[in-house]
Amino acid sequence: MNAPQLLKEFDLRNTQSRLEILQAFEDEHKALSQAEIEGHLTGQFDRVTVYRTLRTFLHKGILHKVLDDEGTPKYALCGDHCIQETHRHEHVHFKCVKCGNTTCLEQVMIPGVVLPAKYSIQEMNLLIQGVCGVCHD
Repeated sequence: MNAPQLLKEFDLRNTQSRLEILQAFEDEHKALSQAEIEGHLTGQFDRVTVYRTLRTFLHKGILHKVLDDEGTPKYALCGDHCIQETHRHEHVHFKCVKCGNTTCLEQVMIPGVVLPAKYSIQEMNLLIQGVCGVCHD
């Protein structure tokens, strides 16, 4: 789905900053930090605009946060199944030790976790590090 259609589907105004941020994800096909996103933007958008756009996309179910070993939040496009009310991501994230790219492996689910009584899961993350298919010899 292209950026204007995605914004329309999620009932968001079609602005230049939103279009360019979505285009960065479509171009890269990997999780991006805010700094990496800002590097893709051709318009003069301040950090606050980018931050607010990312926050809106997170809230609506367009993006999800990806945690990796660098400590800087990264963001990735959600799959087709994600909407605001069911914004869950129990899939594996993979970070390549050669190229440094972090990608979603949506077909690989995090194994079920049974918690003790009175504990509840709000979010789960699983990061696997190794060599990606592009870097593999």
